Amino acid sequence: MVNFNGDILDSELQLTVSNRSFLYGDGVFETLKVVDNKILFFEDHYFRLLASMRIIRMQIPMSFTLEFLESQILTLVKQQNIQDSARVRLTVFRNEGGFYSPTDHSVSFVIQASELLNKQYVIQNKSFEVDLYKDFAVIKQLLSTLKTNNKIIQITASIFAQENQLDSCLLINEDKNVIEATNGNLFMLWNNQLITPPISEGCLNGIMRKQILKLAKELDNIEVIEKEISPFDLQKADELFLTNVIVGIQPITKYRKKEFETKLSNELLAKLNQSIDI
Repeated sequence: MVNFNGDILDSELQLTVSNRSFLYGDGVFETLKVVDNKILFFEDHYFRLLASMRIIRMQIPMSFTLEFLESQILTLVKQQNIQDSARVRLTVFRNEGGFYSPTDHSVSFVIQASELLNKQYVIQNKSFEVDLYKDFAVIKQLLSTLKTNNKIIQITASIFAQENQLDSCLLINEDKNVIEATNGNLFMLWNNQLITPPISEGCLNGIMRKQILKLAKELDNIEVIEKEISPFDLQKADELFLTNVIVGIQPITKYRKKEFETKLSNELLAKLNQSIDI
């Protein structure tokens, strides 16, 4: 069951071979979490979506208000009876026409939803090992910070992780600084400093990243800093963790031969659940 341009379809959406998202990755998306019929951090998601559409010069429909998109998402999860806890993907793509140069800048949207087992954010993977992915680098540019339908570096890095029995990989930019993981933003605790790469490094402008930065700044004993992280810094870290809207916080327990504690991860996860009153 999907929502395609406001129509609830009982089967999977059938796209044509002329679909621009299929041909060129000409689309953007948001991954959202619904709990008790409420979309978490939806205002942040909404404004990031509209900013992404503007950056890639999509025509934003007048109907694309926050209230409209919220109702379209909640209608779908209610139809599927998963409004208690659901993962939702909202994809917006440019309509058919043209080759690289589109002949139509109008858009369509499709919403998919699946059930999540947990309302609360919980650390599900007690062991989580990562390594660097160095085959390709993320370019330090504005497009790299968006959730576009072109995620080929994340895909190849995820395959590399599978081939090497890793849980995820850390991505680097052209300066060989570590910027994020295949599945979330990166945070590093070193002494009493919590460090995460700035958006200017090319990392995703993550919604959960924003929440964790805010919560961490409320801690008395932690200094929150946005600055570059080199691969050598990882070996000195006391703690590493990843963030995204579905998982919340995922501690990294091992990078190469170094193992890490998870104390701050658990503390921030408790504050996150408290902040959204789950």
